[in-house]
Amino acid sequence: MRKAIFQVHLWTGLGTGLYMFAVGVSGSLLVFRPEVYKEYWQSPVIAVRESPRLGQDALKAAAARAYPGYTVTDLLESPKPTAPTEVWVEREGRTRKRWFDPYTGGDLGETTPGLIKLFEWTLHLHDELLAGDVGRTFNGVGALCLTLLSLTGAVIWWPGSRNWRRSLGVQRKRLAWSLHSAVGFWSFILVFIWAASGVYLVFQGPFQAIVDYLEPFDPGSLGPRRGDTILAWVTRLHFGRFAGLPLKILYTGLGLVLPVLFVTGTIMWWNRVVRFRKIR
Repeated sequence: MRKAIFQVHLWTGLGTGLYMFAVGVSGSLLVFRPEVYKEYWQSPVIAVRESPRLGQDALKAAAARAYPGYTVTDLLESPKPTAPTEVWVEREGRTRKRWFDPYTGGDLGETTPGLIKLFEWTLHLHDELLAGDVGRTFNGVGALCLTLLSLTGAVIWWPGSRNWRRSLGVQRKRLAWSLHSAVGFWSFILVFIWAASGVYLVFQGPFQAIVDYLEPFDPGSLGPRRGDTILAWVTRLHFGRFAGLPLKILYTGLGLVLPVLFVTGTIMWWNRVVRFRKIR
């Protein structure tokens, strides 16, 4: 049974290794996404002038002059006198979103800074693997595989009552094996939480159906159901945004656990299987 579980762990890890690497690194970057958005995603402040604001036709003409060959597809005005106007221009399927001064028609720059674009790309990678709904479904399947990896890893980690302390630390002689074993042990709970909550975030329907069955919705009740509270905490545990800066820093660092497990596991497989066969 132990050998069978080991084979499940091995081939599941090799099959989903790149997925683990991608979601681990992208998840670490996204922990501080709200703070980054708040700090760097701000629109310019326009000085209020005595002259009247330009009309939509005048702003569209200003955008057409600034971007010849582009077509103005949208124009979003704000009721605030100090807010700029967002203008969308398009050419050959490529859309650019720019801030324009509503008083002078001057181009004020991109609405989305480069750093925010990087975080948006990272978010799509983490949520849907850059493949829309299909990628999101695959993400849920990957989270299921990661859950299986956690459980099978917990079984095959146990080295026996005499040697279990040795598996808690890193040894130079067997660096890849000891690092994989130690990192897997100390991060087991957190990785399992990430994996199980990742399954819920993709396939929420079955979980919500269970809550509805066990605790039917009562229109006369003003308080949240216990099942809804549990599911809300599952989401909070996945993102780590409920206990302040120390936990966020911890989540950022431990998000790199998945790449470490993948790399060390691949090295162990290479030494045990590929290299051994070449030597033999």
